[in-house]
Amino acid sequence: MIRGVSLAAIGIATTLVLGATVPVAKVDDAAITAAGFPAQLSDYRFFGDAKARDPAEGVIPYRLNTPLFSDYAEKLRYLYIPDGRQAKANGEGLIALPVGSAIIKSFGYEHDGNLRLIETRVLLHRADGWLALPYVWNDAQDAAMLKLGGSRVPVTFIDPSGATRSISYAVPNKNQCKECHAVNGVVTPIGPKARNMDAAFLAQLVAAGKLDAEPKVAQRLPVWEDRANAPVEAVARAYLDANCAHCHRAEGSASNSGLSLGWEVADSVALGIGKRPTAAGRGSGDLDFDVAPGDPAHSILVHRMKRLEPGVAMPELGRATVHDEGVAAVAAWIARMR
Repeated sequence: MIRGVSLAAIGIATTLVLGATVPVAKVDDAAITAAGFPAQLSDYRFFGDAKARDPAEGVIPYRLNTPLFSDYAEKLRYLYIPDGRQAKANGEGLIALPVGSAIIKSFGYEHDGNLRLIETRVLLHRADGWLALPYVWNDAQDAAMLKLGGSRVPVTFIDPSGATRSISYAVPNKNQCKECHAVNGVVTPIGPKARNMDAAFLAQLVAAGKLDAEPKVAQRLPVWEDRANAPVEAVARAYLDANCAHCHRAEGSASNSGLSLGWEVADSVALGIGKRPTAAGRGSGDLDFDVAPGDPAHSILVHRMKRLEPGVAMPELGRATVHDEGVAAVAAWIARMR
């Protein structure tokens, strides 16, 4: 067990029935690779139960050290790599998953002591590239249906400070999925970068034959829950890498901003330090610098993280609330600059 992630799913998952050991559900590989859009999440057979808590054979739970913020939703993440195929290590970056693979991510909120799922997003690796699809859970929590046009779901939850929040949770439509996942205009996974995953977990993937080699990582992103014990700059840079760098990079949809916020970036100007905005428009809040050293209150980066109105809020998609802890992490980094 690695920080709550069961590694048993890497091997052959089995269950005991009347004294005989039999395989649990197997994924429908054709649903992943064939043309068309399966109407229900259950069509893929990623899970052996209707409530998507029991991963099928070969569906591997994993977690990220520093995750993407999505309105304080809890997330359950899974990888699927088909039998006989192997992912390829790519240094500190994204693991290269073979055709037939899938990334599954469920979003939900605690309700009466149970996790109530709102949506499950899937990334399917087909022969012509990656496809992103959103599935929305019904009230009975026994089926998730494809919603190509997205959806709005009213949600009430308690945030980490103990405050009750009520929001209109936005399930992205198919085209919005592309906005965040586009690299040079091509849909690409965001999350499973070696630098943002546990080294022991990756070693287990290698041992199970699912990954060709242990990725070489100079420095991993800190674990968000342990951020109080990590360097302030590392926490902030990890947060920006996970939440902003998929767009704010040379190949991303926000390349015209001149900001490049990836973990590996060393250029202070590319990180916005002392840099005047190039494409912020009214989002700049009449502030002069993307990052004003020592002055988070006058930094456009912090200003946009604290806003919710369209055209100003950053990130543009995926949140109806301000991530107070994320703002605090980035502001603390800026405040220490001289």
